Amino acid sequence: MTNAELSQRLDTTDRWIRSRTGIAERRRADGKGPVLAMATSAGAAVLEVAGHRTVDLVLVATSSPDRPSPAVAPQLASRLGLGFVPAFDISAVCSGFLYATNIASSLIRSGAFRSILIVASEAYSRIVDPDDRATSVIFGDGAGAALVVAGGTASGSEVLAEDWGSDGDGCDLLQVGPAGGDVRNYFSMSGREVYLRAIETMSTSVRAVSERCSWHTDEIDVLVPHQANRRIIEAVAKKLSMPADRAVVSLEKTGNTAAASIPLALAHAMTTGMVRAGDRVVMTAFGGGLTWASTALRWGEVGLAEVEL
Repeated sequence: MTNAELSQRLDTTDRWIRSRTGIAERRRADGKGPVLAMATSAGAAVLEVAGHRTVDLVLVATSSPDRPSPAVAPQLASRLGLGFVPAFDISAVCSGFLYATNIASSLIRSGAFRSILIVASEAYSRIVDPDDRATSVIFGDGAGAALVVAGGTASGSEVLAEDWGSDGDGCDLLQVGPAGGDVRNYFSMSGREVYLRAIETMSTSVRAVSERCSWHTDEIDVLVPHQANRRIIEAVAKKLSMPADRAVVSLEKTGNTAAASIPLALAHAMTTGMVRAGDRVVMTAFGGGLTWASTALRWGEVGLAEVEL
């Protein structure tokens, strides 16, 4: 769905949307159970490219499940033919993929599991008010997946450090609830406050995870931030004294896809050659809850599979 299409029914223009968000288009999922459908496609693709038929655990990051219960993850495990493995959902909104990554790496370090499938799948088009210019122009639907394994290979990427946290006092800044007198629950956010907190929190978290790797922020080769808003991404890079071109920006064609935004941004970085083996990579996100997370990686020779439904 392009900005021009939205402009036909909302008091907005392509220029207004681009100047404030950097977004030109976004995808809208259709059909029954889009979150599970997208998760299945993404999960199957990553298992194929990694050459894995089985995993020990399935984690699904989503804050827009097809239904409140049951969780998406057990259904996904069944759809993928993974047997009776443990599976559960993680609801940390835009930080969900990194929460899942940090949980997976911790469980693998503990020796409890050797291979964990992570899938982030979101369909915010079903919880955003289509007549709300503040939110409907921002969000898109999509999914991304990754496989985390013990030991890995000499060419694989390595998770080096994590930083994550939450602040429940700010829970009302991003929430799903009745809009005005409408009985339907819609997503809403306090835009200005979220903008300022996102910049400060992600910058602080990136510094924290970098220190744990004994890196200076100017030594980070690639920053992969949550794709909420181009101005936020540019402000975070500036606050970290990083060149703007080291920060991945992929939201022009996807919009904000919540938990799915970081795996989609990673895929964009891989297809454009922005990230290469040996790079110092930091992923960072801020979202509802409030939650935030950062993960530092030493990038390896990672395979990529892209699927468009």
